[in-house]
Amino acid sequence: MIIEIGHYALVLALATALILSIAPVIGARRGDAALMALAPLGSVLQFALVAFAFAVLTWAYAVSDFSLRNVWENSHSLMPMVYKLSGVWGNHEGSMLLWLLILTLFSAMVAVFGRNLPDTLKATVLSVQAWISLAFLLFILLTSNPFLRLDPAPAEGQDLNPVLQDPGLAVHPPLLYLGYVGFSVCFSFAVAALIEGRIDAAWARWVRPWTLAAWTFLTAGIAMGSYWAYYELGWGGWWFWDPVENASFMPWLAGTALLHSALVMEKREALKIWTVLLAIMTFSLSLLGTFLVRSGVLTSVHAFATDPSRGIFILAILSLFIGGAFTLFAWRAPQLKSGGLFAPISREGSLVLNNLILTVSAATVLTGTLYPLVLETLTGEKISVGAPFFNLTFGLLMIPLLLAVPFGPLLAWKRGDLLGALQRLYLVAGLSLLAGLGLFYAEHGGPVLAALGLALGFYLILGALADLWYRANFGKLAVSIAFRRLKGLPRSAFGTALAHMGLGITVLGIVAVTTFQTETVVEMKQGQTAEAGGYTLIFDGMREAVGPNFTEERAHFTISRGGVTVADVWSSKRLYTARRMPTTEAGILSFGLSQLYVSLGDPMDDGGIVVRIWWKPWILCIWGGALVMMLGGFVSLSDRRLRVGAPSRRTKAVKAQMEPAE
Repeated sequence: MIIEIGHYALVLALATALILSIAPVIGARRGDAALMALAPLGSVLQFALVAFAFAVLTWAYAVSDFSLRNVWENSHSLMPMVYKLSGVWGNHEGSMLLWLLILTLFSAMVAVFGRNLPDTLKATVLSVQAWISLAFLLFILLTSNPFLRLDPAPAEGQDLNPVLQDPGLAVHPPLLYLGYVGFSVCFSFAVAALIEGRIDAAWARWVRPWTLAAWTFLTAGIAMGSYWAYYELGWGGWWFWDPVENASFMPWLAGTALLHSALVMEKREALKIWTVLLAIMTFSLSLLGTFLVRSGVLTSVHAFATDPSRGIFILAILSLFIGGAFTLFAWRAPQLKSGGLFAPISREGSLVLNNLILTVSAATVLTGTLYPLVLETLTGEKISVGAPFFNLTFGLLMIPLLLAVPFGPLLAWKRGDLLGALQRLYLVAGLSLLAGLGLFYAEHGGPVLAALGLALGFYLILGALADLWYRANFGKLAVSIAFRRLKGLPRSAFGTALAHMGLGITVLGIVAVTTFQTETVVEMKQGQTAEAGGYTLIFDGMREAVGPNFTEERAHFTISRGGVTVADVWSSKRLYTARRMPTTEAGILSFGLSQLYVSLGDPMDDGGIVVRIWWKPWILCIWGGALVMMLGGFVSLSDRRLRVGAPSRRTKAVKAQMEPAE
């Protein structure tokens, strides 16, 4: 009975979304307060209904209710509880329900925390959110219903895909969806602004916290997905330029551009039309990612569905929202004021350069991702666009962007002093070059350009610290006064510095592991040794083990350095009994920021086994940098100026009375 109630809750959520799609936006046009008041209440009710449905599905997984088709296809009674619960979104139907849950959560948050929004704007924004919810509720109920029953109920389930039976699955999809779906709020604000025909600095201030929150979670989701693929698939890589990886990376690039563009609009009321366009583009790329993962056009370990009928439905949603938003933009944008002017050499100018490179980079990734699909559709010819294309095109675009990043915060608004910024950064550049050469020497050389890449990473880190140094006036004021000034800086300044430092740390990790990693493929028998990264691995032999729902062959290695044992590691090959599907579990040891990675290959007829050993120097910087970027995002969100949105007129008036005249 509880399953039917959960199903019915989705139907009620659909009815609620239908009312919210119509009534509040009509109320906003007519100035009807009663109709507009439906939006906040209805948004919270819709979230409660979807949350209840999601809780029912989670309960069905927890108790292994195999009368539910979705549970039978993706669970097993012997699975550990953590994988039963994370298995809720380890499939197409459940993950779409999670997508919808997060969408309605953001709508409810706008309703609750958007008290300072104008009533008409708030009602319109929540109506646009309801349009999206309505479309995906129809998609779930008509093509992807997780509450379909089986009669008679099977005695046992088919088990979850073994690759997904990992703690990373419990974290990666929710974080990714919080980013993907979070950009829907920016989209709704953009569409609402176009409908009302009015956009100003207050609009940018309302949009920025939602953009920053979505960007932060998407950063976390991409980083978690990268690390999960790195250690779970046993292939030794951290990024493959897989089309589905690209599907999450493109909205991240566009969202980064939107974040910086909204800053310019808030501070200088410039780039208004461009900011609205970016808000539409970013969520459009999120929808495109949903289509690629669930349409069946791609074959990937990341893809959830292979049913073309679902793909056609999502394609219709894609066409409706993207096509409709761009049509509305083409109609209304000429009526919007373009905003203020500024000199090319200024903080605004640096952020425009940032936007230009990021959007071109996103377009490059989009081209490389979709070109094979379009070509196959038109000609039937199958080709693949691989890492060499993306590394060359994307890498060349990123170099000028990374060089420009430390300049932006050091330039003044409206008209900046490029020579002054250069004078402030020459010491940073010199120290970065020395640090890059030092690390290059410590890792025993490599391609000469690698030293410059390492220097670029240090340049971003030191450049972010230099921004805080000059803001606090260290070197010009007494140290105690400078520290007080540093402490008094807004949190958003620290958040920006952390984000830029995190980017530099990630660049360091990427350059170091790409340049200095070593790979050894060797057949080993018990007692034999292999060398990697200055360490000696001794193969101690194979042992059999049994897990909750799998059996495995485990290889034990003793790690020594200079004849002294420093650690040991297990690497295994598992066979999941229900699906008869093998997986490889790599053995990974961390030494500082570097890792020793051991993966098992095929057994040999003579009793040996193929072992792949990687030494990956500084690789943890890749994900460590992402963590620092995330920390920067959360620190910026804690800044009260972002957290409360646009101040009320009364607050502005009181502040104006308290501030002395200059």
